[in-house]
Amino acid sequence: MLRIGHGFDVHAFAEGRRLILGGVDVPAERGLAGHSDADVLAHALMDAVLGAMRAGDIGKLFPDTDPAYEGADSLGLMARVAGLARERGFVIQDVDCTVAAQAPKLAPYREQMRANMAAALGVDVEHVGVKATTTERLGFVGREEGIAAWAVALLDDGR
Repeated sequence: MLRIGHGFDVHAFAEGRRLILGGVDVPAERGLAGHSDADVLAHALMDAVLGAMRAGDIGKLFPDTDPAYEGADSLGLMARVAGLARERGFVIQDVDCTVAAQAPKLAPYREQMRANMAAALGVDVEHVGVKATTTERLGFVGREEGIAAWAVALLDDGR
């Protein structure tokens, strides 16, 4: 039986932090605020996988109140989510993500993001889609206050 999960995340920009998206250290003047490395793209994708498993969200699994996750590598957390999926008998069939950022331009990093997240999930890169868009200067993304990401995941529960 196939299961679909949807994930969404948003983080505000913050001075003095690196910008990590899909496990790529993107050159930028500011990074994103967050308890972990604030990889908004990875967070949305983890929530999609967890949603397909009906296992809550990353806040439940990796609470920001737990000091163990301060500065955590989101791809490491993603590998743990993928491991949990396998333990529960799920196969990650396909995932697709969209990241909305007015700046910086993300197209040069898209393939590395795909490869990084595929490795963390334990799937072939052809099963990971990543797209980047702007919001045409509308909303908080358009005002360059933060970045948002959406993801969907298709899992097979083995039945």
